[in-house]
Parts: sequence; structure tokens; C-alpha cells
Amino acid sequence: MTTDAFLADCRARLAFDLLSNTWNAVVLWALRDGPSRPVELRERIGGISSKVLTETLRRLQFNGLVDRQTAPDTPSRVEYRLTPLGRTLLAPIDAFGAWAFEYGDDVMAAQEAACAGPPSSPGSTCSFQRDGSAGGPAGYSATSTP
Repeated sequence: MTTDAFLADCRARLAFDLLSNTWNAVVLWALRDGPSRPVELRERIGGISSKVLTETLRRLQFNGLVDRQTAPDTPSRVEYRLTPLGRTLLAPIDAFGAWAFEYGDDVMAAQEAACAGPPSSPGSTCSFQRDGSAGGPAGYSATSTP
């Protein structure tokens, strides 16, 4: 079987797109132990806003990876749970996590070195942050700005 990763409808590209979103893998991993309400997910996941969590849950639901359950309580109680399809992504997410644990320091050192080197273009600056305010769940980003 030949796969051309440059084609928009390539299945491998679809899988990488699902996992490359900053929060998709984090939310899927947070749901691995069972159903959770959005407020519980926000408590479990540091640095995610209510708006971003809602967008992420809707995207995961659209892709068949999570189910939204509404209990007939008053007020209504909403919970999200992994679908069987969503559970199939836990092993690849775990593998990415193991890779990040082993090589994350090397990646961050490369980012710091790139920021410490000469600017990529005249007048550009490089900002490197490791706090929770930038870059997503890992809390780091390196950006060049003119």
C-alpha cells in the first residue's frame, strides 16, 4: 500500500492532524479513566480556558472520538467519555508522551540555542517561554518576530 502524505485526504495526515492540535491529545488523555464533566476536565488540565475546552470537546465529538452525554437532572449534567475509536488513540498518545519525556529537554535546548544564536532576519527577536502562558500544554514556545 502506497501512502502519499502530501495528499489532503491521506489517512496518516488525518491522524497527525488529530494529534497535532494542542489540546486534542491532552483532553483525550484526561478522559482515559472514565467520563468527566467539563469542570472536572478543567481542574485536571492546567492552562485550558472554558472556551478552548468547549471547542476541543466539540472537535473531538465531531471526529467520533468522544461522546457527549446529558443526564436528565435539573440542572442538566453534561459528561464526556471516550468512544471506542477515541480509546484507540491512547496508545499513540502514550508513545508521544514517552518520547517527550525522553527527548523533551533536547528539543527545549535546541529552541534555547536557536534563540541565543543570530537572529533569522534583521531586527527579529526570539522569545522563549516555559511558563503555562505560552505554547500550549507543555508551556513553552519559541517565536521569531520582526
